[in-house]
Amino acid sequence: MALQAYRHLLRSTGIAFAGDARLLHAARVEARKAFQQNTALSPDSPETAAAVAHAEEVAQILKENVVQGKKEGDNLYKLRIHEHTERGDNDTIKIANGKTVVIDGKTCADR
Repeated sequence: MALQAYRHLLRSTGIAFAGDARLLHAARVEARKAFQQNTALSPDSPETAAAVAHAEEVAQILKENVVQGKKEGDNLYKLRIHEHTERGDNDTIKIANGKTVVIDGKTCADR
């Protein structure tokens, strides 16, 4: 399980930081450090399962929610959105306490 999570994490860094060799290298070094810190854990300990779950969550966030931006002018940035990037429909936005804000193009109504 740990090896699979490590591979997912490395693949996700490759997707999230493609084209930026310095940041890609730094992310992979951090991933390697985190896994090396947990090498003493036994395979069936609860800490190992928690560490593997954390690595999988980080990999998912990197792959789906990190978007690179490149400055192309004074106030202009070009975003590198790829096929794995999570896209919302912006019709509804969830807020605290389970309420929902519906945006109809003119007003925002709290429901």
